[in-house]
Amino acid sequence: MSIEALKSEVARQFGTPAVVIDLDVVERNIARVQALCDAAGIANRPHIKTHKSPVIAGMQREAGARGITCQKLGEAEIMAEGGQEDILIAYNLLGEEKMGRLGKLLSQVTVTVAADNPVVVAGLPHAAAIAGRDLEVVVECDTGRKRAGVETVAEAVALATDIASRPGLSFAGFMLYPPEDATVETQAFLDKATAGIREFGLEPRIVSTGGTPNLRNLGKMRNVTEHRAGTSVFNDRMMLAAGVAGLEDCALTVYATVVSRAGPERGILDSGSKTLTSDTGGGLDGHGLILEHPQARIARFAEEHGFLDLSACNDRPNIGDVVRIVPNHVCVVVNMVDRLVTVRGDRIVGELPVAARGRLI
Repeated sequence: MSIEALKSEVARQFGTPAVVIDLDVVERNIARVQALCDAAGIANRPHIKTHKSPVIAGMQREAGARGITCQKLGEAEIMAEGGQEDILIAYNLLGEEKMGRLGKLLSQVTVTVAADNPVVVAGLPHAAAIAGRDLEVVVECDTGRKRAGVETVAEAVALATDIASRPGLSFAGFMLYPPEDATVETQAFLDKATAGIREFGLEPRIVSTGGTPNLRNLGKMRNVTEHRAGTSVFNDRMMLAAGVAGLEDCALTVYATVVSRAGPERGILDSGSKTLTSDTGGGLDGHGLILEHPQARIARFAEEHGFLDLSACNDRPNIGDVVRIVPNHVCVVVNMVDRLVTVRGDRIVGELPVAARGRLI
């Protein structure tokens, strides 16, 4: 079957818009990241926020991953039900309801959680008491990205000692999400924080770094024990722009149909913000890359309309054409659908449920 025939068959069987993954590319991407981690001598702990699938998490584990990362407790619950037994929740968890669920999860599988403030730490012993076992906690540190995380070494040390003093909690180490150009600064922070906690008799068993763009920095920092990459399993237009993936590495595309050509330099796709999302990918031009017409711009959206600017195209699509789009940000696209259509090359394989979709709490 040719690619054109595959597009027609996907549209016939599933309709468009359809979110499609090529399992051959997925497997290559998984193997590549695992090889990079192995070469650097660190554990691979992939982030499931991109694929949200226990099946793909299982593929990553079979390839050599030594645990997974989840962003939300609900994701972790789904992954545990799917057979994952070593889970890092890389997010501050707060509230009695979450502590009850965390305690139940901890009683079933190995769980490590992140914290960046004493309020979060103060609530965690309740989960450990419910589980009847210690809960390991890593201190999240910000070394320049300006998201979550303590910003000073003194705060990191103080929070580590706070964790170690709490009944049912065990200080496990540090979690980092370094800016891609801040390896030196991050190393300095880590070295000082490690020296600081050693004065209190503590050791960082875990030093966890993250980010698909940071895969090219593996091995540049000392004492890192694991890495969390998510987007690398599918890749997207942001990863193309960052220079860490090529088109051949983009495992997920959105199949869309041109449903209107009301003017010679414009058109409408049946994929709007409810499919491709309004995420600009950090300022990329347009809302996705159309493989068949790379000069075309998906200029703007309504919910179910993708507005095409075809002014730069010599070869313009016709009404009824099915096109493949590499989205700006693949993680948010996956979260918009209940299933992924699976293919291998030009052959349809089936469907894969997005089991952890919408798990916001």
